[in-house]
Amino acid sequence: MSKGLNLAQMQAVHYTQGACLVLAGAGSGKTRVITHKIAHLIDAHGLAPQRIAAITFTNKAAAEMRERAAGLIGRRAKDLLLCTFHALGVRLLRQDGQRLGLKPQFSILDSDDVLSILKDAAGGTTDAATARQWQWALSRWKNMGLNAAQALAQASNDEEHQLARIMARYEERLAAYQSVDFDDLIGLPLKLLRDYPDVRDKWQTQLGYVLVDEYQDTNATQYELLKLLVGARGHFTAVGDDDQSIYGWRGATLDNLKRLPQDFPQLKVIKLEQNYRSTSAILRAANNVIGPNPKLFPKTLFSELGEGEPVRVIDADNEEHEAERAVARIQSLRAASNPPPAWRDFAILYRANHQAKPFEKALRRANIPYKVSGGTGFFDRAEVRDLCAWFRLWSNNDDDPAFLRAITSPRRGIGPQTLAQLGQFASQHKQSLFGALFNAMLPAAVPRRALDGLHEFGRCVNDLEYRARHTLGAEAARAFLADWLQEIGYEKHLYESEDSDKVAAARWSNVLEFCDWMAQRAGGQADDAAGGVVTTQAKSLLEVAQTIALLSTIADREQEQDCVTLSTLHAAKGLEWPHVMLVGVTEGMLPFQPGQADPDGGSEAATRTPSADELQRLQEERRLMYVGITRAQRTLAVSWSKRRKKGREIVPARPSRFIAEMALQAGTTREDPRAKLKALRAEFAAKAQAQADPKVAPPPATGAGTPAP
Repeated sequence: MSKGLNLAQMQAVHYTQGACLVLAGAGSGKTRVITHKIAHLIDAHGLAPQRIAAITFTNKAAAEMRERAAGLIGRRAKDLLLCTFHALGVRLLRQDGQRLGLKPQFSILDSDDVLSILKDAAGGTTDAATARQWQWALSRWKNMGLNAAQALAQASNDEEHQLARIMARYEERLAAYQSVDFDDLIGLPLKLLRDYPDVRDKWQTQLGYVLVDEYQDTNATQYELLKLLVGARGHFTAVGDDDQSIYGWRGATLDNLKRLPQDFPQLKVIKLEQNYRSTSAILRAANNVIGPNPKLFPKTLFSELGEGEPVRVIDADNEEHEAERAVARIQSLRAASNPPPAWRDFAILYRANHQAKPFEKALRRANIPYKVSGGTGFFDRAEVRDLCAWFRLWSNNDDDPAFLRAITSPRRGIGPQTLAQLGQFASQHKQSLFGALFNAMLPAAVPRRALDGLHEFGRCVNDLEYRARHTLGAEAARAFLADWLQEIGYEKHLYESEDSDKVAAARWSNVLEFCDWMAQRAGGQADDAAGGVVTTQAKSLLEVAQTIALLSTIADREQEQDCVTLSTLHAAKGLEWPHVMLVGVTEGMLPFQPGQADPDGGSEAATRTPSADELQRLQEERRLMYVGITRAQRTLAVSWSKRRKKGREIVPARPSRFIAEMALQAGTTREDPRAKLKALRAEFAAKAQAQADPKVAPPPATGAGTPAP
């Protein structure tokens, strides 16, 4: 079972005596270690697969891990608990949330639902931008383990006092709606395990061993949850890399790495430093960049893949010129190889989404296929969210945000005035909107005609819930969903709400694809992402409906397209490509400095001592550069432009300090991709002429570029 592992990997797999921290450098085979350790726990220690939990940060990572585990342990992999932190939280709350007043069919609110409730909690007049700021602030508080009362107690100004009071009203509404937000999926399980010893003992007994992937991305509440899950025995392995911690802005903290040896004094630390992804030239640049950051556990990546191509530095006059040079580099790399690399082998990575535009334009002009990573997720589409609102209402009749979306999508002759009257009545009687439909006193609050429409909707939901509960398997689910869409006239609703039939047809196609996806899961053909368990048994459509709110996207269902990837550095983490270009690497953009007025830094910036917060942000930006460099397998180019857009202005720019920190002077070349492409074309033309006329000598091979000074 240890075949193909190096010594450090083998040590990480075989150590099971207590708490273990595996410091896995970029490309060092961390997923291999996790899956081999799972197999070792089962085969060598006799641990049942059901008692092993491996926690990841994305559903995609969990699915990949399960696939690899299946290659080692076969069908037993279906019994493993492989899921995200949030999916694990759902499992805890579905089983034991009654202790906190939650019924098993609670709803999980999405971002738009949260914004709507926050606006309502503030009196209903708040603009979306302000509500979004509140949402982020509340999320930070929750990730710190604070509730409304605790936030109010530590509020330091009027704004924080106001927000803490809004948070209290927000918490009241979530309780009334029998709903939770995504932060609650960590905070409430933590409260459950902390406050109820019998529940804590149950889960510690049930989970014989826990593995955590991407440990450096955990926040304070996730760490506390992990501690309560593993208990004093500390039977867990945390796998992470402090050099790849790039999510501080959403609560991830390196303090969790510092706390491990304090909370688990017998902690075993194992370093994985051999990189299986990148060449030595690329790794040398990465090691040099990350070098200035303070180290919790020092390590240096190395590779046995050879020196490889030197890292290239490309300068440009402006962002459009930079995009042209990126396209020319792609074309020259393809022209230099036979067969040429696929389009999917190339990635253009940048710090912020707005930087993509000139590269999209340049790629379109060159007829090069591309995709922009991080586009609208499938579950974020309005038509899919409409259907999900119905499913949420079937699962939890007290979910008021779902009620309002379902009753108006499509509209059923029930107007805003009727809904306002119903909402006022429900508030007075402390009921959900759905519950108020059947209150004997409702006829006195709304007109007769409106009452008939409300009652019809209520009966429709109850009937659909009953039928969904008794609809088992893929074919039955597919037929049910087709009948339901016809009953509510959803296709007609789409065509009536769109000016373009083409747009309406595309949205209807999304609806059909989503229904087919639901039906497949009712047939047991895919992962149950809300519980992390693959099953071959058919499920009821209602059971499937209870899991969908946890999924962020099903875009990964498509086969990989052959196109160039445009992506932010944050979205690129965990991915890799043979050929990578890091673009827009200028001071003020990477590292990002939002308050910097002078993009050249200025004398004041050069002499002023940075604050502790500024130093921390700079260290995270350096880790972001490190992540970008280590996405590259074979070639890496770093580009910057001498002028860049800042708002509506064109401002001067200078290369990022990170380019100098890569210390490339001895091993890199300054490259003009257009000149290289022109030389390659001339070389190929000369070779073709030489083949046609043997008397003509073949030309010498072109150089890779001009040596750097």
